[in-house]
Amino acid sequence: MDGDENPESKSFALLDERIRRWIWRNEWTELREVQERAIPLIIKQKSDVLLASATASGKTEAAFLPILTRQLGLPGMGLTIYISPLSALINDQFGRLRDLCKNLMIPVHPWHGGISASVKKHFFEKPEGVILITPESLEALFCNHGFEIPRLFSGIQYIVVDELHSFIGNERGKQVQALLHLIDLRTQKKVIRIGLSATLGDMKLAAAFLSGFGVHKRHCEIVEAAGGVSGNGKIRILLKGVCESLSAIPKAADDSAVPDTETAFSAAHEIAEHLFQKLLNGNNLIFPNARSKVEYYTHILSGFCEEAGIANQFYAHHGNLSKEIRGEAEDALKSREQGATVICTNTLELGIDIGYVQTVVQIESPPSVASLRQRAGRSGRRPGEAQALRAFTIEEPLNREAHIFSRLRESTFQMCACITLLLEGWCEAPRPAGLHLSTLTQQVLALIAERGGVFLDTAYDELCESGPFSAVSDDEFTELVQGLVNRKLVEQDRNGLLLFTEKGERMAGHFSFYAAFSSENEYRIVSGEKTLGTLPVNSSLQVNDFIIFAGKSWRIKSINNSSRTIEVTFYGKGRPPVFTGSGFCIDPAVRKRMRELYESGATPPFADEKIKEFLNEGREQYARHNLSENSIIEQGRDTVILTWLGDRANHTLQLLLKRHDITAYTGGLGLTVPGKSCGELVETLDRIKREPRPSLQKALAKSENLRVEKWDWALPRELLIKNYASLYLAFGEAEDWLNSNV
Repeated sequence: MDGDENPESKSFALLDERIRRWIWRNEWTELREVQERAIPLIIKQKSDVLLASATASGKTEAAFLPILTRQLGLPGMGLTIYISPLSALINDQFGRLRDLCKNLMIPVHPWHGGISASVKKHFFEKPEGVILITPESLEALFCNHGFEIPRLFSGIQYIVVDELHSFIGNERGKQVQALLHLIDLRTQKKVIRIGLSATLGDMKLAAAFLSGFGVHKRHCEIVEAAGGVSGNGKIRILLKGVCESLSAIPKAADDSAVPDTETAFSAAHEIAEHLFQKLLNGNNLIFPNARSKVEYYTHILSGFCEEAGIANQFYAHHGNLSKEIRGEAEDALKSREQGATVICTNTLELGIDIGYVQTVVQIESPPSVASLRQRAGRSGRRPGEAQALRAFTIEEPLNREAHIFSRLRESTFQMCACITLLLEGWCEAPRPAGLHLSTLTQQVLALIAERGGVFLDTAYDELCESGPFSAVSDDEFTELVQGLVNRKLVEQDRNGLLLFTEKGERMAGHFSFYAAFSSENEYRIVSGEKTLGTLPVNSSLQVNDFIIFAGKSWRIKSINNSSRTIEVTFYGKGRPPVFTGSGFCIDPAVRKRMRELYESGATPPFADEKIKEFLNEGREQYARHNLSENSIIEQGRDTVILTWLGDRANHTLQLLLKRHDITAYTGGLGLTVPGKSCGELVETLDRIKREPRPSLQKALAKSENLRVEKWDWALPRELLIKNYASLYLAFGEAEDWLNSNV
């Protein structure tokens, strides 16, 4: 390949000659689409650049080939900061960049908790080249070496944020935005930012996340390319349906008894048997959505290997496992000696190099379409080879006690909706809204750690007035800081300087301080003397609310936020297929697509015979209840509201009903209201529609578990309510539904 003579590759000619030689040695025949388009933009260094293209399409090289070219042309070497969400991804990228940079005499510094102090010392002595770092380690640099930051980053040219989608809309992402802004402030220049992602639902919102918005908006060029080696975008999909056996459903002797929750379900064994036959001796990933299910499927599949008298080929991989155990699973995938299948959570969803993957398995609906796209993209990375997705839905047998959502075969329709949206190239748009006061609290404390103390107005200016927390008013910021004073984390001296108390200094000095996210947000569910298990709870709950756990309905007796315990009593039989606190919020577009599938009558080409049966059963129930017209139906002693809304809007409706002393539990296609007739409920909904929107304080007055994020405990109650509402409620969507359906 000769870019000087080839008119089709003007970008190649822009690269440093030493980099062009490296490309020749690696026998590249051409640049990928994303590389051709990105190289001129990045070399010009005139604006931020957002690169979005398929997995394995060469985004890393699209960023670093022009970055290194630029650095080689400087009088000094300059510096590029690469921010990664995972330490393992840093290790992977270090291996990829080391070969290229070694010949260029450009140092590459990996930087995370597992890197030795001696390696980091080299960077402190000569801060140039490329530093690969996590947000937490970058935060630690600011806190522990604040006065050195201007010197360390004086030569900075670029900041690369990898897997950009993983940061958008969450606390960690807000921390990244704050760090990017502080780098500009400390170096007194607008450092060029480059975002990389394979999964972005709204490019303009993603660009705004990277480059700011409003009066602080920087120009951002968007490069959206489809090119890659993953089968030219092709994907092979099979969706199989599995029905749980009647004998596997836990039963209670009477309504007052605590049901047995330890029964092994037959569906998991049926799925495991199928996967054992299909995946043995291959390299595969299985995503069952939860740590407990990872362990369960790994146990079953490993047992099959033992029974067959063969070496184990099935490994677990999730965040609670040690680095060594996770490494064994990753190494097994990379090894060519025998097949290896890893059962994992989203720990292997991002771009860690795990070698060749033949098939990705999704058991039950994924957290999002974006997540499904990311997971499916782990397969089919050889030229001309399609991605391969094998998915499963589990439905319960239909009987007199089955919930309407079960009768509608909700799980099957949700999976079909996610897959059809995936095939159309759609995924969830980023959610930039939200006050993110938990991370703002951390950043205030981080400023004090960085500088030994900070004035209130300086902190507000850097973090809010000119920074990423622009939605926070001056009064709200003052209230937040006063909360820190009341909690005895900080104090003000007579000049108004914010300083640490002994308690605050101790907390900020602990290694756990640097992470903006909470590592644990699960509540223990207790009935009498028996612990039923733990459940991630991300929606507000009140005493006498209902939750679904272990396939049963439970009424809440008490909530203890300090011990993270919810005491419940058994409410009733039946197995509604939805769970409060799934840890993610389903987008309204998924529910809209589900409704379209109910009404279309079309059979997706990826469905097996059991899925076709589930689809027919669901459509029969949809027609029987005339759900194209009806949104509220009675089921026994309960009433069900089918909103077809996203989870945030459903949760908002739940709170509006609670203000009228009507308890509902959310999940799936809407809300279930125990013990209320359809007439009573319609009358109440009509009153809610006609009355003005309640204040947030009134709407959440009795809600107990609003502390979701790491520093929520330090927020005054009024700010905690505002913060929660900004992240987890959708009043506009709920009110639109009321106006259209009541």
